[in-house]
Amino acid sequence: MSWNEPGGNKKDPWSGRDQQEPPPDLEEVMRSLQEKLGGLFSGGKGLGKGGDPKNTLAVLLAIPLAIWALTGIYIVDEGNRGVVTRFGKYIETSQPGPHWRLPTPIESHTIVNVEQQRFIEVGYRSNIRQQAAQPFAKEALMLTQDENIISLSLSVQYRIKDAKSYLFNLNDPDLTLREVTESAERGVIGKNTMDYVLTEGRSGFADEVKDDIQQILDQYDAGIQVMAVSVKDAQPPEEVQSAFEDAIKAREDEQRLKNEAEAYANDVIPKARGAAARLTEESEGYKLKLIAKAKGEAGRFEQLLTEYQKAPEITRERLYLDTMEEIFSKTNTVLLDVKGGNNMIYLPIDKLQRPGFSAEPVKDSDNTQTFQDSPDSVIKNVRGATVRGREGRTQ
Repeated sequence: MSWNEPGGNKKDPWSGRDQQEPPPDLEEVMRSLQEKLGGLFSGGKGLGKGGDPKNTLAVLLAIPLAIWALTGIYIVDEGNRGVVTRFGKYIETSQPGPHWRLPTPIESHTIVNVEQQRFIEVGYRSNIRQQAAQPFAKEALMLTQDENIISLSLSVQYRIKDAKSYLFNLNDPDLTLREVTESAERGVIGKNTMDYVLTEGRSGFADEVKDDIQQILDQYDAGIQVMAVSVKDAQPPEEVQSAFEDAIKAREDEQRLKNEAEAYANDVIPKARGAAARLTEESEGYKLKLIAKAKGEAGRFEQLLTEYQKAPEITRERLYLDTMEEIFSKTNTVLLDVKGGNNMIYLPIDKLQRPGFSAEPVKDSDNTQTFQDSPDSVIKNVRGATVRGREGRTQ
């Protein structure tokens, strides 16, 4: 029912204002609150009845102050350092563990990890998602001593050794370190030739760059310690890449041929030295053999001379028979001049040497005798015939 309807009993918004109760007094509200708080802090005795209002106000102020003071507690984890500042001015560096400082905004602290291994990249940026490196030509291009241009990219591994210096002495530590690295590597590359940087000096100049970076950072008191400098890539610019690859291939072929020649020389020279040593040993052995044989022949001749002086005829006969025996032992055909006959005796020694062949001498009609006997018997017969022939000639 609306307020202006008949029988509304004067229920309009403005009716009955004089009969409504007035709002509570602010002093009464404060007094009631004090009594309640006094009951909490004074064993139930109301502050408004027997407590001091000043004490109540001190309690009310002490609670937020206590909470505010607790915000100054902080904990420094292992491997970190806490740098405390008061209104922006450095106060101290706290070690790992729980600590307390004046609450904000009077004092504040910054946690710095001094054991974390950090990296910066110069000449490229790694794309974590695509696992690829995007070149930065402005940082990568370097001028060598022989006025050639190369593209060099490297990474610097470092850590913070002084948290105070790291936070207060450098405006942007990462940017400063990148610029210092670029300056150091340009100085090192400018003192070396292109071939040295791209070949044998590729691993050597990284240490020199590391030393130069650390020296400059120490001059700045940057609080940074460089751990390692790693060369990511070093190559000529893309415009001359194909020509440089041909030059590298030719250099590699040259080195390969040198290695093959050295391997061949290392294989042939020992063999030649071994063959020369073998020939030397063989010649030495042949020399000793001839000397020993000559000494033996000389000794045998001296013994024969002694025997010859004792019995000249017998010794001459013996020498003659031994000589003829040695001569006839090397041939298979023997011809004998029989005393009183006109025909020569033919001895088929080659047939007599066959195993199982033996027979008595057969006299042919033309006074030619063929002996079929053992070699020893034939030699005895030849020796006897020779003796008889010699006696016939001496008579």
